Amino acid sequence: MARTNFKKHIVCIGAGYVGGPTMAMIAARCPEYAVIVVDINPERIAAWQTDCLPIYEPGLLELVRESLGRNLFFSTDINANIHKADIIFVSVNTPTKTYGEGAGKAADLQYWEKTARTILQVSDSNKIIIEKSTLPVRTAHAMERILNANEKGLHFEVLSNPEFLAEGSAVADLEKPDRVLIGSRETESGLKARAEIVDIYAHWVAPERILTSNLWSAELSKLVANAFLAQRISSINSISALCEKTEASVREVALAIGTDSRIGSKFLNASVGFGGSCFKKDILNLVYICEHYGLHEVARYWESVVMMNDYQQQRFVTNMIKVMFNTVADKRIVLLGFAFKANTSDTRESPSIFVARKLLGEHARLVISDPQALDNARIDLQDCTQRIEFSEDPYAAAHKAHAIAIMTEWDIYRDLDYERIFNHMEKPAFIFDGRNILDHEKLFNIGFNVFSIGKPPLKHF
Repeated sequence: MARTNFKKHIVCIGAGYVGGPTMAMIAARCPEYAVIVVDINPERIAAWQTDCLPIYEPGLLELVRESLGRNLFFSTDINANIHKADIIFVSVNTPTKTYGEGAGKAADLQYWEKTARTILQVSDSNKIIIEKSTLPVRTAHAMERILNANEKGLHFEVLSNPEFLAEGSAVADLEKPDRVLIGSRETESGLKARAEIVDIYAHWVAPERILTSNLWSAELSKLVANAFLAQRISSINSISALCEKTEASVREVALAIGTDSRIGSKFLNASVGFGGSCFKKDILNLVYICEHYGLHEVARYWESVVMMNDYQQQRFVTNMIKVMFNTVADKRIVLLGFAFKANTSDTRESPSIFVARKLLGEHARLVISDPQALDNARIDLQDCTQRIEFSEDPYAAAHKAHAIAIMTEWDIYRDLDYERIFNHMEKPAFIFDGRNILDHEKLFNIGFNVFSIGKPPLKHF
């Protein structure tokens, strides 16, 4: 490093969707700190130091360039950087367990525990440890027990600083967050550590937006925030099914209820369903915690949010098959969008995965197009690529297609030349708008049979 007189060394373990952008922002706004992001994946670490970052977020490349090599560094030398760190953010993967007790609901904490033990093994000085990963309530207590049960005379203060980033707007969310939440033990050492982290964020975040709490409130707030957001999506999606039966418009219903100040308009866009790494995982984690404490009615309530999401995805595919004369075998169907939402390359839990596999199970021929997520789509569907084409060009993808399904709300799909697309499709031509972003009347007038979420179909037969 060119500079050696940094105020402190901040290390983030995990160079993924949370760790990379968060540390890039801290480095840009706190030049007196050395910020080092470490990861066991050498390809990912190398990519962070190029113009081809391992994740796509608008504005992220410019943010990384601002500090890279100055006070922002990426490394695979985990032990050496942990050793010299003063503050460690832990941002490792915590997927849902697929085995043993709590399988399908509880968080798999094996990577988190291995990280805690590595920190203890290589440390020879006191450190502040910050939970950045989404974790079950009271996980910090387990980390404290691992770290502070040492014979070195070291003290580790464990804090919770959950992330509330929305993929696709992560840089903007980091620049102007709704809130930054920092939870700690309310002891003298805990409050002192909390103040250090508050001071970091205070470089660019207004004081009234920095919230502090006890450790357990911070941990639970992350799970509950995602559960509430997902609940709104599932709620409006449940109404979309009713709208289709009654010839109401879910968009008009959402507008009417969204203008109620007690409810608000956000997260009331009916769609094929929510995806991403957080909503389903965090809700199931919340379900597991409620079950653990014997709150079975509460657990079933939140579990129904996930069930409604699954139903919405299944309903979308079932409707496609039904209106296409009860068979899609050997029909060319285009999925426009594979990322779980616009402005990201992330495909984790994307509805497109479910829809693609269901259509392939019906022997359809798929063409998948997405401006950023094709590499991840190939990985997600690597076991069944024999009947899949991947195309960056939506016009080429739609050539000779029987149907198009809008799966991601990318802006480019709003402005395509659909008359040109219609002229090169098989007839009758179908469009299934899984995000309700298109001009359905215009498409119908072109000649498409149009099926959207929560609105009556527009069809020529």
